[in-house]
Amino acid sequence: MHDGPGIRTTVFFKGCPLQCWWCHNPEGIRKDEEEVVSVHKMEGRDFPVKETVGRWMDTEEVMNEIVRERVFMEESGGGVTFSGGEPLGQVDFLEDLLLACKREGFHTAVDTTGYTSRKNLMKIMALTDIFLYDVKHMDDRRHLAYTGVSNGRILENLTFLASQNKKIMIRLPVLPAMNDDDENIGRTLHFLKSLTPAIVEVDLLPYHAMATHKYEKFGMDYKMSGIPEPGADDLERMKKKFERAGFQVKIGG
Repeated sequence: MHDGPGIRTTVFFKGCPLQCWWCHNPEGIRKDEEEVVSVHKMEGRDFPVKETVGRWMDTEEVMNEIVRERVFMEESGGGVTFSGGEPLGQVDFLEDLLLACKREGFHTAVDTTGYTSRKNLMKIMALTDIFLYDVKHMDDRRHLAYTGVSNGRILENLTFLASQNKKIMIRLPVLPAMNDDDENIGRTLHFLKSLTPAIVEVDLLPYHAMATHKYEKFGMDYKMSGIPEPGADDLERMKKKFERAGFQVKIGG
């Protein structure tokens, strides 16, 4: 029910060039298959269970999974979303899957950080009906601190997609004391207004701590400990700011 319009089948790619503090899919950061141990509890006893996270698949295998959901996607006006991780990190595979989806008549979406080459974007642009595009912070220094990469290429690629009249849903994580201040929101609004009418929706994605256990399972450092989740009133105030600027806005996405 998320990741684009209608009911969708979402394909998650492993591997991401960013190291966002708040990532709720840490299992998608490393590209390769991973062996982890989950501890199941029963009657006061712990039972460790080995689990393989991720697997190598080819285009035919993925499409076999996707076409099973055809009726739900077609009845709801949905489609297929490629997410991650960062799907453009495996651009040739992504292109093959998008081509296969188009042959099946599926609506396509790519959920991306935007941190990729212009060449990669151009490779899949015509095959993508809508982009779900992350805008995490307008200040380059803070973006680098929180994600490990500069925002320069990300904002340039977003501007390029808008200039090509691609439909774009902006996905803005709402992170208390990190990117929800008036200055950053004002800069974000100013930038996004320059890209209309390409921006069809802004999704405000409130930070939540539900992924904490994943970091423990993967032996990863969770840097958001102690950061509160945004309140409903704060989210509603932010929503109204974007609506007054003329955007269609949704909390969650």
